[in-house]
Amino acid sequence: MTPRLFRSDRWTIAHVIAATFMAAMGVLVTWPAWADIVHIARTDDEASHIVLVPVVAAWMLWARRVRFRYCKPAGTILGPIIVGLGWAIGSYGFYHGIQSFWHGGAVLVVLGCVVSVLGKHAILRFIPVVAVLVFLVPVPGEIRLRIALPLQNWTARIEQTIFEVLGTDVIRTGNQLMINGQPVNIIDACNGLRMVFALILVSYAFSFGLPLRNTVRIVILLLSPIAAIFCNIVRILPTVWLYGNAPKEEAMRFHDWSGWLMLPIALLMLLGIIRLLRWAMIPVMRYTLAS
Repeated sequence: MTPRLFRSDRWTIAHVIAATFMAAMGVLVTWPAWADIVHIARTDDEASHIVLVPVVAAWMLWARRVRFRYCKPAGTILGPIIVGLGWAIGSYGFYHGIQSFWHGGAVLVVLGCVVSVLGKHAILRFIPVVAVLVFLVPVPGEIRLRIALPLQNWTARIEQTIFEVLGTDVIRTGNQLMINGQPVNIIDACNGLRMVFALILVSYAFSFGLPLRNTVRIVILLLSPIAAIFCNIVRILPTVWLYGNAPKEEAMRFHDWSGWLMLPIALLMLLGIIRLLRWAMIPVMRYTLAS
């Protein structure tokens, strides 16, 4: 029989505390995978966007807080099913050397632990919050290379053209730029991959953190990779110049900090898109915070 503490047609504080405890247990039993995710996020610049995922998830959960009153602790059997599925995927990934399966399985186990207490409404009414958890899984190296190589090439070509327009002599050899006799490898200066994933996350949070129409959300998400490339080009111009005209330590310091600076700039760009749509008299809001 269900304990009296949990007899309710809505989520209670007791449910939330129990779900938090179960999530902690899920992390504990899959700790090696979570430790590996944290290690990758700390040591790999192209996976640093992972640190933004909890912030984005918390923001979207807060933006949808009115939905809590409509959630019932029903369909909890779905939780153990998700836990079992996650454990199977994680085990397969671990024993077959498929890192994304190993990490993804750990995420599913924790999600299943939460659903085991809160029920199916934890997924049905908070789909955007659940979907963003995908970004916790580091992108496999092969996929990253397929994205990074074209970005490196495009960035090098565009940067060379811009520098020539500005009257600065730059020689390009493949993905390498030569400025003032100093070689600057676009891979080192920034291939833009980190910017793409981080700005997609920012765009996702912006789109689903506000009561926007679904069509507007789709437009913003489709434009986010383009915005990421634009921000990366703006960022890499001074970076390349510093590599050729300043000590390497200063250039590297600017490179590291300017990446995070692009996030608020991207947010301003998104706000600009909303203002532009409003100026064009295109409806953008749903007029409900529960969307």
